[in-house]
Amino acid sequence: MRRLTLIVALALIAAGTAKGAAAVRIRNDSGGQIGKYIHRFEHLRSAGEQVIVDGDCLSACTLVLGIIPDGHLCLTRRARFGFHLAWKPGFLGIPVANQAGTRALWKFYPEKIRRWIVAQGGLSPGLIYLTGAPLQALYPLCR
Repeated sequence: MRRLTLIVALALIAAGTAKGAAAVRIRNDSGGQIGKYIHRFEHLRSAGEQVIVDGDCLSACTLVLGIIPDGHLCLTRRARFGFHLAWKPGFLGIPVANQAGTRALWKFYPEKIRRWIVAQGGLSPGLIYLTGAPLQALYPLCR
């Protein structure tokens, strides 16, 4: 009996660490360097992880929309995406537009996100937010 209990326990541990077993939750992520987000989300995609957006996902975090497949991405009602032009520090650290970074963001965004951004007037230095009903029309709520 003790051996059976050990086998069941090991099976449960293995199931819990199996590929894609756990969901990754994004909350209040203000973004950062584009390359780090590409790497992170491509790793999650290749691992088959479920990703839940449950709050702000701003700037480079929005790459999740283009890298994680629709079937592995869901949102809560608190989800909010913020988009803007990519930037880099210029003279004295003052942010300047980064055209290469903006092209990289654009390349990763799915067509439905590109259309929404264009309908809002395009990317600019300030954040534009996708939330609520317009967002829920594009992506499913988590069950």
